[in-house]
Amino acid sequence: MKLVLYSKPGCHLCEGLEEKLAALAHLDFDLEIRDITTQAAWFQRYQYEIPVLCRVVETPQGEQEAALPRLSPRAPIARVEQMLQTYLEPDKAK
Repeated sequence: MKLVLYSKPGCHLCEGLEEKLAALAHLDFDLEIRDITTQAAWFQRYQYEIPVLCRVVETPQGEQEAALPRLSPRAPIARVEQMLQTYLEPDKAK
């Protein structure tokens, strides 16, 4: 599974989620971190919502991003892992 994390420098909420995802490296996912300050469209869309974690889904039209549910910044790593495993399971069934 491929994940995209929309973030920006100096965002402590983004850094916290990134640390939790790094701690879950044993799960089967690739993480791409996108700095919203590098593209106007990303900044316009996510400036008030970061961090935003999206799952990249293959469709007949190409790759599409689907935002995952937003977790509390205080969510423990176990809760983040539980959420990711929910989205990993459909990939494993293929």
